This record gives sequence, structure tokens and C-alpha cells, in this order.
Amino acid sequence: MYAKINELADRLTDKLVAARRDFHKYAESGWFEMRTSSLIARRLTGMGYEVLTGPDVCLGESRMGLPSDEELEKNYIRAKEQGADPEFIEKVKGGFTGVMAILRCGEGPAVALRFDIDALGVVEDASSEHRPFREGFSSVNPGMMHACGHDGHASIGLGVAEVLMAVKDDLRGTVKIIFQPAEEGVRGAKSIVDKGHLDGVDYVLACHISGRESEEDNVSDVTAGSGGSLATSKMDVFYYGKSAHAGSHPQDGRNALAAAVTAVQNLLAIPRNSKSDTRVNVGTLHAGSGRNVIPEYARMEMEVRGKTSEGNIYMEQWARRIFRTAAEMHDCTYEVKKMGEAFLLESDQALMELIRDVCEKDLKTIRVHSKLRREADGSEDFSYMMKRVQDQGGQASMLRILTKTAAVGHNKMFDFDDADALPKAVKALSAVTCRLLTEG
Repeated sequence: MYAKINELADRLTDKLVAARRDFHKYAESGWFEMRTSSLIARRLTGMGYEVLTGPDVCLGESRMGLPSDEELEKNYIRAKEQGADPEFIEKVKGGFTGVMAILRCGEGPAVALRFDIDALGVVEDASSEHRPFREGFSSVNPGMMHACGHDGHASIGLGVAEVLMAVKDDLRGTVKIIFQPAEEGVRGAKSIVDKGHLDGVDYVLACHISGRESEEDNVSDVTAGSGGSLATSKMDVFYYGKSAHAGSHPQDGRNALAAAVTAVQNLLAIPRNSKSDTRVNVGTLHAGSGRNVIPEYARMEMEVRGKTSEGNIYMEQWARRIFRTAAEMHDCTYEVKKMGEAFLLESDQALMELIRDVCEKDLKTIRVHSKLRREADGSEDFSYMMKRVQDQGGQASMLRILTKTAAVGHNKMFDFDDADALPKAVKALSAVTCRLLTEG
């Protein structure tokens, strides 16, 4: 079976690269992935999978950071113009992006695989030094770019789906392949978890394309897991006051900007916590309509993070107290909207060891880094799925697919060696899934 997986993945390389470059060219950011989702759904349906789309994938009220109806409609029209599947785009419109494929192979464990599909709000480089531009697959959608490898992840997911369908007669159990929207800003996983798709899952896996950073990275293909990411809460805060003439009637106004500034100053002064490394940042603040008008409205975008989930909870509790007291000080009202959330990312040791065993002993083609776990400094939406599975006694891991990259993630020059990374990832994830569904 493992020899067959190696053969199938190698044979798929050109197809994987083509799919990745198509997703890259038509980049769509969180909740706008309508073209992407529709084409994924069509491909999976053609393979013979049971395919879920739209509200069957995401719980509507749990979608965080959802764009406006106007923005969603604009991107729906664009997706249709750019070649979205005409049947499936109607099912994923309105911010119900994401796709799930289910393969039922009788009694046995349930394995879920997560592949994120959204792009970033980055303007892609348009110079001959940038391979996607030079070779004609750079993003045609202004301000949207696959600068973190999610175009590759989507392609890997399709490749894994094709391999597993080819060996399904050897499997026992259930596979759920989840193509997740809105990972950036850690917005999308909660809606899938709240829909119940991770309930009863025994193992959940994901992968992330990563640049080679050390000498050992150069002779390794994957790390078996990830850890050390920051738990985070991302919030938009709105202050509502009352406008008035700043010269003649200042006493009649209630200054929403003053409330927001008070909040900012105190957010940056939250007491440190010896039990956890923490972060806080106010990224934007918008308020006011003129120099002689008391501002009646202010909006800030902010986030807190913690090296532990407890550290993040500590920061969020302090932040919410500050939001409230700042409003009271300036006689304003306020509103807080949770725009994203993630937990601590911690791959299970037993599963990481199994991944190493499969790659080195069964496949014999994938070199596993001696350090099974790669530390991550950012935040990862996959942690929502990991926590759900781990809380019910299951195991989880996020592999790192090591390859050459042109720049760090979230940079306008980001690119990766797709012909190298994609088949390696398909082999590793397919083989691990097969081991879990034959011996797990």
C-alpha cells in the first residue's frame, strides 16, 4: 500500500502544481473563498466523495470576522466571472465558504484532515524577481495574495483525497477532509467545530508549508508536529458617544474618541503575569469627523495573546474590564465583537512518533526532522480543532512541510518550491491516514 502511495503522489505532481498555481492566481481571502470552494467541491464530487458545502460545513452564527453583505456580494460576482463552478458557488455564497469530503469505509477510527484555503490581504510583488509574476500565476485580485502557502495546502488536500480514494478498499473507518475558510485572523475553525464535525473524531491532522531555517532542515522533509503557538483573542471595540460643537457646546457632547484613547493607554499598561508570556496590541483606531466636532463614534481593532491559554484568558479579562471602565469614564456606551480566537497548539507525542515511523519505515521516502516538534510563534486556527479532539480523548498533530521558500510568510515575495513540497505532503498525510485506518 505504501509503495502505491509513493507512486500515486509522484504521478500527481504536475496536477498538484497546476492546482496550486490556479488557486494562487485567483487568491481569495477569508469568507470570500467562493471560487476556490466551488472548484474544490466539484473536484471532490468527481472523485466520488460525499461532499458537504455551505451551512452544512459552517455554523452560521459562529463565523467570526464576517465581511459585510456588500463585500460578500461583490466577491461573489467576481468569483463567477473568474470561473467558479456554477452549481457549487450558489451553495457557498454569502460567506458560507469551506468544503468537507467524507469517505466511509466501515467500522473503525475517524480521522479528520484540515487544509486551510484562504489568502492574505497582501499586495503581491509585480517584478521579474518574483517567480509567480514572472511565470504568470501571480494574483489577479488586488490586495489578496497567497503569502502563507494556503494555495499549496488546498492542493495537498485534493491530492490526499485522490490517493485515499484509490486505496479505500484497504481502509477501515471514516475520513473527513476539511477545506477550512478564514484561517488568517483565526476566524474559521470555530464555526466548523461548533457545527459538530470534530465530534467523535479520534485523530486530526493538518500541515503547514515552512521554509528551511537550519542546517538539519536542509536534509529533512517534514517535522512530525508543531507546538508553542500563542493562544489569542482578536476583538473589535466600538465606542458610541454624542456629537456636539467643540467650541460652543462641548458640555453637551460625549467624546467616543476620548473613551477609546483611555482604553488604548490602559490596554498597553495591563500588568504582566509571571505565569505566562503575554502580548497586547491595538492595530487600528478610527474616530471623529472634524476638528471642531466632539467625536460620537470610535472603533479600534486589537488583540491579546498568551503563551498559555490561561495567559490569554488573563489578558482578555483585563481588556474587557478596560473597555467597560473607559466607556464609563467618558459617559459613552460600547460594544465588543470577537473577530478571531485560537488556543494553544500542542501536537501529541504518540501521534508524532507514529508519523515518524510511517514516513521512515513504511514510505521510506520522507525524511523526518530529529526534533519532532517545530515551535511556532504566531497563532493557528487549527488549534480549535485540535482542542476539540484532544478534549474528547483523541490525538492531533500539525506537520511542517519543509521546503525552499523565497521569503518569509506574509511577505509580498512569498513563494515556495511547489514541485518539491506538494507530493511530499501528499505522501506523508496519506500514509499516516492509512496507517491509522488499518492499524489505529
